[in-house]
Amino acid sequence: MNGKIMGFVILISAVIAGAGMYYLQVYGFYQAVTEEQVRLVSLNSQEPEPIIFDSFEAIDAESSPIRYRACFTTTQSLAFLTESYVLIDDVTPRNAPGWFDCFDAAAIGAEIEAGTALTFLGAKNVHYGVDRVVAITQDGRGYVWHELNDCGEKSYDGTVVGEACPPLPERGE
Repeated sequence: MNGKIMGFVILISAVIAGAGMYYLQVYGFYQAVTEEQVRLVSLNSQEPEPIIFDSFEAIDAESSPIRYRACFTTTQSLAFLTESYVLIDDVTPRNAPGWFDCFDAAAIGAEIEAGTALTFLGAKNVHYGVDRVVAITQDGRGYVWHELNDCGEKSYDGTVVGEACPPLPERGE
């Protein structure tokens, strides 16, 4: 009889722990972003500049610098944007939690592959080694996510970062 009780207690503990971990990964750490901004790096100044946007919706989590996701719409044409802002290649949207309905990484990736969406640099080093990427479709839908840059990839895989990268931030920053 004691074996059945112990087995039941272990089983219930495992179910509770699993449900808790699932909740924390999918829902727990994310917060709505209240500061609405969409910026692209200008070809002229090499600094992020605001663009015209509407219907902004974003989430972020302090637990990781690459959990930021945002959706918006813009009336600015791709032709104007490509003449004014820095384009980037070889980026793939990161998955968002299923409950963040406006951001479908597979659909965004398909639009980028098809050429109906272009990707722009939103900002360099929003966190150490992390750049902000903005994708905008032909019909004016926009998506934002964070991507590791070369310094970030080197830093996180343990490779020596070298002189081309900014100094690593002190612990606690």
